[in-house]
Amino acid sequence: MKISKETRIGISFAAAVILFIWGFNFLKGSDLFSPKREFLVIYPQVGGLVSSSPVSINGVKVGVVSAINFVPGNSGLVMVKISVSSDLMIPSNSVAHLYSADLMGSRAIEIRLGNSTDGAVSGDTLSSNIEASLKEEVNAQVMPLKHKAEEMMAQVDSVLTALQAVFNENTRNNLEYSFLSIKNTLKNLESTTSNIDTLVSTQRTRLASILSNVESITSNLKANNSNVTNAIQNVSAMTDTLAALNLSSVFSRLNASLTSVDQMLANINKGNGTLGQLLANDSLYHSLNQATVDLDALLRDLKQNPGRYVKFSVF
Repeated sequence: MKISKETRIGISFAAAVILFIWGFNFLKGSDLFSPKREFLVIYPQVGGLVSSSPVSINGVKVGVVSAINFVPGNSGLVMVKISVSSDLMIPSNSVAHLYSADLMGSRAIEIRLGNSTDGAVSGDTLSSNIEASLKEEVNAQVMPLKHKAEEMMAQVDSVLTALQAVFNENTRNNLEYSFLSIKNTLKNLESTTSNIDTLVSTQRTRLASILSNVESITSNLKANNSNVTNAIQNVSAMTDTLAALNLSSVFSRLNASLTSVDQMLANINKGNGTLGQLLANDSLYHSLNQATVDLDALLRDLKQNPGRYVKFSVF
């Protein structure tokens, strides 16, 4: 039986269409000849997720995203249909985790297996979870730093304003004078330290001699430690003896004697008694003076004219 040319062309065209459809789905990650299970997942937003985005379990690709649509009812939620070609049992409490697949913002879905013994069947809705994108993570980390930087810049601006107000011309002049004073002080300190160094260098021998003398004194004290101890004990015994004396009665008698002397001096000042009359009465002084003059005249006359007073007779 001879096949006509038109039939061959039709068969070839049909085969090409089938091959094209299979190749297109293969490139999308869908195999037309392998069994599939489809699950639904509801997300509030799916930025970066597209049809044919991979679906994996424990890092192994097991399917693709087959469709993305809004949930009916104008709720704004997004319903994602995923096709899983693996025959691995997926527990009913598994979670479809939406995560960032690369730094460009592409998203993928990872099915995190649950611990339920009941397996999910095709058409079930899996629980969802969204991982923050890299941009969101960076923003979450950077925003506090941004706020702190803005606050710091505001504080720096306030400080600069205050410094500008403080460092006026008078303040700058005062600072210049202060730095000049500090410079002079450092020069004086350098000169002083130089003088001290020179003094120490020139007086090194005397310092060594003084230290040697101090060492000799301490050695003598150490050698005469017993004598020093005896001296201290003697002083202690003397103070104990003085403490044992009845100093109260001694001071009482001394006080009485001083009182008597005070009364005697008071009587002398008043002119009472011979000594008081001598000190207070001028007539007694003049009488004694006159008597002294007369006695001196008598002695002179006796010396010049002894015959008036003494007569010698031999026979």
